[in-house]
Amino acid sequence: MKEKDSNLYWLWIITSVSIIIFFLFASLRHFLFQSNALDLGWFDQAVFLISQGKTPIVSFSDDHIVGDHAAFILYPLALFYAICPNIHWLFAIQAIALGSGTFPVYKLAQQAGLQKKLALTMSEVYLLYPLVFNINIFDFHSEVIALPLLFWGILWAKNNKFLYFLFAIITILSCKAVLSLTIAAMGLWLFLFERKRLCGSVALGLGVFWFCIATQVIIPQFSGSKVAALGRYSFLGNSVGEIIKNSLLDPSAVFSRIFTSANFEYLILLVLPVIWGLYPRYLTPMVAAIPQLGLNLLTDYQPQKDLVHQYSLPILPFLLLSNIYTLAAKKELPQCRKLIIMWSLVIFLVLAKYSYFGSKYLEQLDTLWAMKQGVKLVPPQVKVLTSPQIAPHLTQRPVVKLGIKDTESININNFEYVLLNVHHPSWPNSKKTVIDLVERLKENKNFTSIHEQDNVFLFKRN
Repeated sequence: MKEKDSNLYWLWIITSVSIIIFFLFASLRHFLFQSNALDLGWFDQAVFLISQGKTPIVSFSDDHIVGDHAAFILYPLALFYAICPNIHWLFAIQAIALGSGTFPVYKLAQQAGLQKKLALTMSEVYLLYPLVFNINIFDFHSEVIALPLLFWGILWAKNNKFLYFLFAIITILSCKAVLSLTIAAMGLWLFLFERKRLCGSVALGLGVFWFCIATQVIIPQFSGSKVAALGRYSFLGNSVGEIIKNSLLDPSAVFSRIFTSANFEYLILLVLPVIWGLYPRYLTPMVAAIPQLGLNLLTDYQPQKDLVHQYSLPILPFLLLSNIYTLAAKKELPQCRKLIIMWSLVIFLVLAKYSYFGSKYLEQLDTLWAMKQGVKLVPPQVKVLTSPQIAPHLTQRPVVKLGIKDTESININNFEYVLLNVHHPSWPNSKKTVIDLVERLKENKNFTSIHEQDNVFLFKRN
């Protein structure tokens, strides 16, 4: 087999296997009742309602899905649910999006002048970056669709394929409002450092335009309030405008938040998988990562400082591109191809959360079958009150509420079925709430217990 055919064959193999692994692991986590109302149930209910021609009001908070992150990409995704409403569509879409990133990485590496074997190595480095695996098993997030498109967008800009590039950035913008900052910064990078004037200026303009429209018009219109994540940056102001102004006029407030031990640890985690290829001279692609990196460093919200949640996803393409630039310039590094793979594999084994399937994700095995039986007994369309880990199994209906802390005063008579797990309330601070709810239901003459097993209770309204 010729080298070209061999490399492409192997690229297809590792991509296909990765997609299958991603899909199976995400499905297994869901099967074990380790997925959560936030965020899997959130997106499943919204996409289901869109597919049924109903207003996508997420019943956990009574918010319109567009008022959350202006994620219009969910509307075309609903076409899959129109064929057959099944939550596994989301796992499949996420797995394909994450796995298919190997192709544009391979193309970008070749475009930079790397030999085919080294280009294939970069695709493997991408798959072994711990965030890719971890985000796949952390419910579902619409921005995963943007990840391969960021790679493709960069490639199309470099190859002067403007219409393809335009398609990529418009689709990325539809995935999540905050990605507009990444698109704007990417445009600046393309304009200044890659000399792609047309693509750069269009990306910069569209990114700034969509950020303003999404945060000042669309999200407030559909949510009735400001952008939800603003509270994480309240030390700089109470609105987008105030935060931008104060971050520019009061740099001391910004620096005091950036230079912390938590941020140092986060930066180590972020660069460690690819640290071998990060040289200051070849870090110009990181200009496009500055907005998201800045947001992650400025907040005290811990999920924005790890390789488990989705918040570092827009940074990854530009980290890998910096590696590619380094490999293209440093003639001695390509000789270390096996060492690069070994390093990536070791870091993956240390930081990827596959071990959860032998520990954390088995914690509810004692009530697994009781929860499954309870879910089967709940008819479609009825109004349900349930536990957060059970909710994603019941979100294909208009009304699902959560029995969690701070819902002690909820009117249980508003629901037709109540399914709760007393032994595993999902959120530790909700145990007392769940116990109290079960006691209230037992005393309520309007409800009858129709399923009680292993501290899992299902009540039906008479």
